[in-house]
Amino acid sequence: MKSTVKAAGAGAAPGEKQPRVQNTGKRIGTVAVRLGAIATFTLILVYFALFAPGFLSSFNFINVVEQSAILGVLAFGMAAVIIGGGSNVTEGGIDLSIAANMGLCAAVFATMLQAGYPDTVAVLAGIACGVAVGALNAVAVVGLGILPLLATLAVMNIAAGAELTLTQNTVVGATSPLLAFLVSGSFLGISTLAWCLILFSLVILVFIHKTAFGLRLYAVGGHPEAARAAGISVPLHVSFTYLFSGLCAAIAGILAVSRLSASTPGSGEMLLSVLAAALLGTVFSRRLVPTIGGTLLSVLFIGFLANGFQLLNVSSYWVNGVQGALILLVVAVTSFARGPEASR
Repeated sequence: MKSTVKAAGAGAAPGEKQPRVQNTGKRIGTVAVRLGAIATFTLILVYFALFAPGFLSSFNFINVVEQSAILGVLAFGMAAVIIGGGSNVTEGGIDLSIAANMGLCAAVFATMLQAGYPDTVAVLAGIACGVAVGALNAVAVVGLGILPLLATLAVMNIAAGAELTLTQNTVVGATSPLLAFLVSGSFLGISTLAWCLILFSLVILVFIHKTAFGLRLYAVGGHPEAARAAGISVPLHVSFTYLFSGLCAAIAGILAVSRLSASTPGSGEMLLSVLAAALLGTVFSRRLVPTIGGTLLSVLFIGFLANGFQLLNVSSYWVNGVQGALILLVVAVTSFARGPEASR
């Protein structure tokens, strides 16, 4: 009898210890990812500080923040989709249409201004366009049950085709009091575009991390079944993320027109940078999920990366290569750190 009890205890002990060992391994892996990423970012910035002329000047810092405004707004939209849909790279939340949506919104905004409509009407038209594309994504993902990767890829092509049809693949120039304020206004020595990024970051930070809705959004993305059991409407929250992504695309489109004084084709090329910023933001989180603060740091890092290459007279084509390598590295390392369930 005693031997039977001992045998049962011997068989149960490993089963009890195994989850603890796995959890410890995950925690160690997560910490290693965060510290490794922070160390890498720091080394790159130190290198630029030592060898890139003018890199540490206050003017250069403000310039980088200003240049990162458009990318930052788009990255927040992508981060919200990943938060609400889950960070699984194949089945989780993603919006591949966000950059193309920005281009379409910019085209609508610039076309309305060129046709003589006031700023208010043009802004509302651009926002309506962006939210409409976001709603199309929500219908495809939530309503039809299509994988976000495929659904948003299809919507990306729809938005890109609509932009080319509207603009005939040409530059659409635009001028207005709002654009003049955005491009040349300043406060406390900081440009309006930089303030747009700063203020937008604060608003989204409070909304995502300090409100009940934002906390429910994390619950939906991390544990959808538990969220349903708790009475949270998963479809509603996931749909919201795509609508919010569309709103971010519209705001970014308006900022892009103000920066270039026109709507220009080729906005879809920003998708790689947006993905890089949103995914890199996960390494600053204890749970390897996007955060608004982490996304902002990633946006600034990408901005300083491009700026440093420019100051060193290195071809800008290298930036895309580095961004692609960073995406691959972050996805691989975070998947490893999460363990086997990350691939389910």
